[in-house]
Amino acid sequence: MKKVKLKVKKKGQKPIEFKAGALRAQLGVKKDEKIPAGKMKAAEEGKMGPLAKKRALFKKNVLTGKK
Repeated sequence: MKKVKLKVKKKGQKPIEFKAGALRAQLGVKKDEKIPAGKMKAAEEGKMGPLAKKRALFKKNVLTGKK
């Protein structure tokens, strides 16, 4: 998986690094498909493991949050 850096909007913050597609691979979803809502909810609740929970919350809050 390829590491991606997000640029920060505020001065003094470090760029955010994450592995693109890691959550999708961990949940067993193919590249060209959307993550099903049921799997996403299970990952957010921690039923898929602590790392999946962390990645799901990151996707929910950082990647698709307020812009």
